[in-house]
Amino acid sequence: QVQLVESGGGLVQAGGSLRLSCAASGNIFRINVMGWYRQTPGKQRELVATITSGGGTSYTDSVKGRFTISRDNAKNTVYLQMNSLKPEDTAVYYCNAQITPQALTFRVLDYWGQGTQVTVSS
Repeated sequence: QVQLVESGGGLVQAGGSLRLSCAASGNIFRINVMGWYRQTPGKQRELVATITSGGGTSYTDSVKGRFTISRDNAKNTVYLQMNSLKPEDTAVYYCNAQITPQALTFRVLDYWGQGTQVTVSS
């Protein structure tokens, strides 16, 4: 069974920084794209950033220049460094990974973390 476990959320003042981590564990054959999403009450989940297994990255416009996504393939971990945080960044942040399990090497499945709250005060 595959699990994603997130850490690093919290409360920070506007202009501050936080670093989120998400570690994948279990019977993993391969991890493809990893990413971070966020969601606020009453709104759809929003893609924040993604990173491929080769290190290619993409960001939603609102976080470009402030957030940096990275990954450590040896540790099956993805990070989101968030700088210059704004109150509008307040949300529950979810880790996502497209994983091929060892038992299903012909499939790519979507996995989600449990979510971590990020609150930015003004």
